[in-house]
Amino acid sequence: MNSMFEILMGLPLFRGVTHERMAETVGMAKFHFLKYLHGEEIVAAGSPCTHIKFIISGSARSTIVNSDGRFSVSQTLTAPDVIAPDFLFGKATDYPCTVIADRPTGILQIAKSDYIKILNSDSIFMFNFLNLLSMNAQKAVDGVLALTTGSTEERIAFWIIALTQPGGRDITLSCRQRDLYSFFGVQRSSFIATLDNMKNRGVIDYNQNEIRITDRRHLLDILHAGNDVME
Repeated sequence: MNSMFEILMGLPLFRGVTHERMAETVGMAKFHFLKYLHGEEIVAAGSPCTHIKFIISGSARSTIVNSDGRFSVSQTLTAPDVIAPDFLFGKATDYPCTVIADRPTGILQIAKSDYIKILNSDSIFMFNFLNLLSMNAQKAVDGVLALTTGSTEERIAFWIIALTQPGGRDITLSCRQRDLYSFFGVQRSSFIATLDNMKNRGVIDYNQNEIRITDRRHLLDILHAGNDVME
């Protein structure tokens, strides 16, 4: 029992509460523990987000693909990441991504109705969730600035930051180069020069069809530095 509580209290939306409070929460709501084998689908893009899903063991590959299939961004999520928590509430409540277990993976899921009870039961739970939503919303401000006045490097950074989660790793943007520099509205020579510069600084690696991110935090640094200059 203690081990289960330690797992739960290590999840980002349950941090900061006591064992006693956690025990009350477990008694109040239904916690479903699910196991997925390597290659099994955890979430299908376009399916309704009716539960909040926490990764509690293993890892999963999350992929977002655009409507014509030419562009995709993939990331690996591990414990204690939450799968697309932004889509539990609001107008758009369908998952934007497909999530596949890339090794045996444990998931804790809680129905939306039960999660609402949890949020209302303690201000710490509510604060944790609101803080998560706020961080995800605020990255859009950096992105709008980058898309309107930023460099190609800043726009690349925003695209990837906007489509991945803070805990995401092994991030890959898959798209043909000619489509990418068309999307960004820049000449091929300028786009390749930007990629080479980012590669030389250890931010990315790339080939004709992929851009691989070495560390997501480097992209956040690019956006923050660009905003400092504009301020």
